[in-house]
Amino acid sequence: MGIPASDIAPVIMGTIFMVAVAGTIVLRGPLGRALARAIELSAGGGRPPEDETRIAQLEQRVAELEAGQARVSEHEERLDFAERLLARPDAAARLPGAGEAG
Repeated sequence: MGIPASDIAPVIMGTIFMVAVAGTIVLRGPLGRALARAIELSAGGGRPPEDETRIAQLEQRVAELEAGQARVSEHEERLDFAERLLARPDAAARLPGAGEAG
């Protein structure tokens, strides 16, 4: 009860064709793009060069933002100190020219 030898070849060819079509459809989609990206990264030794320059630019911007944040914190502390000093009742007497009528 086997398949005659003359009928096996078309079945095998049809199966191979269907697998090739299905594989092409799958690999042309997001899965194929992800695989291609993974292969490129592994063959290229890591990240693409444009990613390296982008990362360097972002790191520089982060450093600048951190420096700016430190300056803002220092200014806030100075402003708080000045406000506390001026809120004291005897602060007006210590200001330059406070005793002079202008």
